[in-house]
Amino acid sequence: MRIGLGYDLHRLVRGRPLFLGGVEIPWEKGLLGHSDGDALVHALIDALLGASGEGDIGACFPDTDPAFRGIRSLELLRRVMARLRKKRFRVVNVDAVVAAEAPKLGPYFAAMKKTLAPLLGVSGRAVGLKAKTNEGTGLIGRGGAIACWAVVLLEEKG
Repeated sequence: MRIGLGYDLHRLVRGRPLFLGGVEIPWEKGLLGHSDGDALVHALIDALLGASGEGDIGACFPDTDPAFRGIRSLELLRRVMARLRKKRFRVVNVDAVVAAEAPKLGPYFAAMKKTLAPLLGVSGRAVGLKAKTNEGTGLIGRGGAIACWAVVLLEEKG
């Protein structure tokens, strides 16, 4: 068994769609990034890569590579999962926290689980999602960014 921890933060800006957990959420701002900026999927990718001993998202998908400009983060997750399957890893479960002052994310968690679980090769019950605010403090609390933390448990098949 191997545990991985991932973290990501992106600034919120006007004029971009908001993607979290592979789901487009109607909101006045979206996450700034080289890809679609999905901080939840990015944190999951970092946790998966860390647990498998493969570094981080920036090493695998550098923001200096034009091939990844605007790419959906779900596609990056598909590629990471294909690498892990080749190395004979399987996801046991994931747990994630999203820190955002707004919008309210709870109503979107079912859709996020429905999107993420098949890509991770687990049931929806193996995907834990929670939302927290920063109680009005810092960049996140002022509505200027969203941060995500993710933990994954991998099993190495013999």
